[in-house]
Amino acid sequence: MLFSSISFLYYFLPLVLILYFAAPRRFKNLILLLTSLFFYGWGGVGFLGLMVVMIGAGYVWGLLVEKYRERKNGRWILGAALGFNVLTLVHFKFADVFPIGISFYTFQIMSYIVDVYRGEVPAQRNLVNFAAYASMFPQLVAGPIVRYADVAKQLEERKHSVDHVAVGIRRFVMGLAKKVLIANTLGELCDIFRASGDKAVLFYWIYAAAFTLHIYFDFSGYSDMAVGLGKLFGFDFMDNFNYPYISQSITEFWRRWHISLSSWFRDYVYIPLGGNRVPKMRWFFNIFVVWFLTGFWHGAAWNFIAWGLGFAVILVAEKMWILPWMEAVKTERRFSWSQPLVCAIFMCW
Repeated sequence: MLFSSISFLYYFLPLVLILYFAAPRRFKNLILLLTSLFFYGWGGVGFLGLMVVMIGAGYVWGLLVEKYRERKNGRWILGAALGFNVLTLVHFKFADVFPIGISFYTFQIMSYIVDVYRGEVPAQRNLVNFAAYASMFPQLVAGPIVRYADVAKQLEERKHSVDHVAVGIRRFVMGLAKKVLIANTLGELCDIFRASGDKAVLFYWIYAAAFTLHIYFDFSGYSDMAVGLGKLFGFDFMDNFNYPYISQSITEFWRRWHISLSSWFRDYVYIPLGGNRVPKMRWFFNIFVVWFLTGFWHGAAWNFIAWGLGFAVILVAEKMWILPWMEAVKTERRFSWSQPLVCAIFMCW
């Protein structure tokens, strides 16, 4: 069920809002959970059982990790918990049928387990609250990846106000406009290019620009709608995009594009591996690991792996040579080619 579909806008969402705001406070998370499961089941009832199993397992893993984290076998339990989630995700990445949203809710469950192990949040003992967090339909399909630590207090108690709802509606409408008015129109232009048998050089450049903008407005539109829906239900989700196409480097671009994914890999993979506080070759290794996993997250095919490793090469080259050169150019007050360079590299890639 797409956020921009008639079934969502005219039937599902109004009914959910009526049920949610009519319910007593103690039942609001239950309403959110049940409607989220219905939303997920609409896209494929066969995988609803998988989501329930993953959520139940995540709930149990969190309790076990908290109980044994101070003991010698605490790391083994953490490893088993993460291994279970990773192997499940890998299995379905290579399967012919890929469950909708599995990458998002699996990453959310893993971040929860790690945060519990680190002692940053207590394990959630209310199964309904945990399941509502892991299955929340506003961000289930296209993110952002919501960390439990960011919404833990809101799961227990959150305030609803007219102003908060108004902000949520405006954000949702803005995202809907991005998706329907801009992204879909550009998508139609891209379809025309693919179907055309007469492709001139100019047509290729128009397609490159249209596809680049289509991806941004489609993805950021869904993220805006997710943030807006979250506010309707009293949650504050992080922004997933911050004007990425004004970036002056590839490094900056990935701090502005799909922020929840980039920050997830930074906090749960890159920094635990040592980040940039290690010898240079190990630093390069850390970058390649992160980008290999980023490529795999997008799809279990060699083109995605090559895409991720290609960006790793570009980032290493940028950090070693390109950024120092750009800084030198700026210091000499000469024209900066940084922003056009970023745009050209990204569009070609």
